Amino acid sequence: MISILRRLRPLSPPPILILALSFLALNPSLAGVGTELEVEIETYIKSLRRKGSVRGDERTAWVVYDITSNTKLASINENSPLQAASMIKPYVALAFFHQVKAGKLKYGPTSRKHMELMIQKSSNTSTNWVMKQTGGPAATRALLKRHYPSLCNQLHLVEYIPSGGRTYLNRLSAGDYARFLTSMWKDQLPSSGEMKRLMALPGRDRLYSSAKRVPTGTRVYNKTGSTAMCCGDMGILVARGSDGQPYPYIIIGIIESGSRNKSYGSWIRSRGNVIREVSNKTYLAIQKRYSL
Repeated sequence: MISILRRLRPLSPPPILILALSFLALNPSLAGVGTELEVEIETYIKSLRRKGSVRGDERTAWVVYDITSNTKLASINENSPLQAASMIKPYVALAFFHQVKAGKLKYGPTSRKHMELMIQKSSNTSTNWVMKQTGGPAATRALLKRHYPSLCNQLHLVEYIPSGGRTYLNRLSAGDYARFLTSMWKDQLPSSGEMKRLMALPGRDRLYSSAKRVPTGTRVYNKTGSTAMCCGDMGILVARGSDGQPYPYIIIGIIESGSRNKSYGSWIRSRGNVIREVSNKTYLAIQKRYSL
């Protein structure tokens, strides 16, 4: 009888399953967070793929983070290094402000003007000017990785913005942007207040502008990114509750094409509208969480 029971003991999981489970345990963001919002976003993107509105050669990444409760509400491909486009510019600002705090640079009228042009108007000329002050792409990357490693897991800053704005080599991940924005919001970065002011300057975006479910007057701190291969936005929206309290949350949405799109304008508009729809869904989820 004992020998029979021994033969019937549960089978051990196959080694490949153990390896997969261990990998997900060490990399929880790869497994997603399984929330209702995350499932809704995934279902939406899959429906667009079936219709051909998002092509097979296009990769997407999404992060939604509720700052009020310190809860991640969506994590889809958050660790994938994707083209940064102009979303690299707040990182360039961080490197500059780090050097200001260290006493190696001064933030005066000229640098303030370039910062505003870089963030609000997305001026590539001003971006290159600011990056030159911190020693160029390689030196700026080294500074950021040395002093802010948790914000730079996938940082690949290797080029000035080329003439014509075709910047395809600089890369970051949605998860890095989320950690950057969280640190900035909590005033954990040099000149966090000034960076928030810069990112709140008025301009058209893909999180609030034409996102019809997001209430008029919602405060936005963001930076868009646009090339013929990348459409993205990273930012903080501050919902206002009926109790008068702010409920800030982070949204990052990135769509990267496998090749340059010949019809740049129509591609950027259509993918920008995809990000707006995710922003709509996110606001409704926040509204439900806090009975706004």
